[in-house]
Amino acid sequence: MSHDRRFPDDPAGPFPEPPQSFNDREGREIEIRPFEAEDGEALISMYIDFDPADRAQGIPPATEYRVRDWVETLTDGDGLNVVAWHGDDVAGHATLVPDGDSAYELAIFVHQEYQRAGIGSHLIRTLLGYGRAQDIDKVWLTVERWNRAAVNLYRNVGFETADAESFELEMVLRL
Repeated sequence: MSHDRRFPDDPAGPFPEPPQSFNDREGREIEIRPFEAEDGEALISMYIDFDPADRAQGIPPATEYRVRDWVETLTDGDGLNVVAWHGDDVAGHATLVPDGDSAYELAIFVHQEYQRAGIGSHLIRTLLGYGRAQDIDKVWLTVERWNRAAVNLYRNVGFETADAESFELEMVLRL
C-alpha cells in the first residue's frame, strides 16, 4: 500500500556516523555503534527491563518471548540499528525499518535509567548519519502528540510535521 507522505525538499543534517562516544548529562560515558549479532542478548535484556509506562503504540512488547521475536525481526531484516552502550549495559536503541515504499520508519527507545540525559538526541543523529551513509534519504515516524519531549527532540533534529489528523503526529525528514 503506497502512502502519500510528503517529504521536505531540503535535507536535514549533517549527522554523525557511528561509532560515536560522548558523556551524557549525568557524566556517563556512552558509546553508540551499529548493532552486531553478539549484541542481541544485551539488547533483549534492556527491553525485558523496559518500564511498561514508557511503551508507546504497543512497543516494545511486554513478554520476553515477544521481545525476542521483535528484536530478531528488527535486527535480521534490511533495517539499520544503532545501540547506545554504557559499559556492558544497553542504554538505548534506535532503528530504521524499511516501509516497502522507499522510505524508512524511525523508532527509538531509551531505557528509563538513561532518559533525560541527552542520549536520545545522540542516538537519533547517529542513526540518521548511518542511514545517510547507506543511501537512505526518506525517514518518517509517528509520535503521540502529548509526548512533548519526544516531539521537541524530533523537531530539534530536523523532522517536520506531515500529518496531525489524529492523536498521533506523523513527522518526516529528508537525509
